[in-house]
Amino acid sequence: MDLSDAVATAMFTGVVLYALFAGADFGSGFWDLTAGGPRRGGRLRVLIDHSIGPVWEANHVWLIYILVFLWTAYPAAFAAIMTTLFIPMSLALLGIVLRGANFAFRKYSATMTQARLFGALFAGSSLITPFFFGTVVGAIASGRVPAQGYGDRVSSWVNPTSLVGGTLAVGTSAFLAGVFLTADAARSGDRGLAEFLRPRTLVVGGVTGAIAIAAITPIRRDAPTLGDELLGRALPLIALSAAAGALALVLVFRRRFGWARVFALVAVAAIVIGWAVAQTPWMLVDEMLISDAAGARATLLALLAVVGIAAVTVLPALAYLFWLTQSDAWVREEATPARGTSEP
Repeated sequence: MDLSDAVATAMFTGVVLYALFAGADFGSGFWDLTAGGPRRGGRLRVLIDHSIGPVWEANHVWLIYILVFLWTAYPAAFAAIMTTLFIPMSLALLGIVLRGANFAFRKYSATMTQARLFGALFAGSSLITPFFFGTVVGAIASGRVPAQGYGDRVSSWVNPTSLVGGTLAVGTSAFLAGVFLTADAARSGDRGLAEFLRPRTLVVGGVTGAIAIAAITPIRRDAPTLGDELLGRALPLIALSAAAGALALVLVFRRRFGWARVFALVAVAAIVIGWAVAQTPWMLVDEMLISDAAGARATLLALLAVVGIAAVTVLPALAYLFWLTQSDAWVREEATPARGTSEP
């Protein structure tokens, strides 16, 4: 493997992890938005707060990791992406800021009106961010980001592939969040809330899977380089994603929520990796190869050294944090205040 490919693989590992962990995080906004009024949706919103509260900031470590790798290892590609896709990138980052602020403000609202306002802003911005990140992926994958930058500021991300990418980003995030929240409700002993979430998670997963399958036709027409490879060397990963997603739905239906989380993660990871395989060897499809975009060799070696250091310092701490939040004792303790509210 070439050095530039090794660094690209390390960078894309961060993309996969961000899609999984931040995806489940952002997807909670869909469930918050559709939870209903204070009486019906109160318990679900409490569960969302307790589920994402300890980790929602930690998930953005992967976004920082990706951006630092991109501008350091592939500066020409970074410049091209940021100049052409300034609008969707800015809107995605605005969503992150609004989401974090309103997640905090809702906890300290003085009135119910304020709580509803901050809650709506939190939920809405949770959906904005994955959608616009998805349009960015679609723009790059469809060859609409020229190597010299300064491509069309609107049509580069308002096109069939980008809109499909944004829709799938929101759908997969909502599906991951639904599976995780259903499992958290069941583990906390709140069977009523788990049964409230279960059929809705099945619907979201089924609709998202159908969109993913139907999207192949417009992608092949709009982004032929990507589309051909999705049905070529990336096809085994696409098939794995479909099989894992279907199995996750079966497990949710049969109330095997713990295993459903595992296969939901596999389904999303496989489709994201499939996109990477289909796009390789392009950094900017049809415009710039990974090898041509790479910076100085010394820089690439330094970045790989940083990855090694982070693997033994940062990853264990993050793993321990996620292990704590998924322990049964944590879930039972945090879910206790929700018991007094009425069932959905």
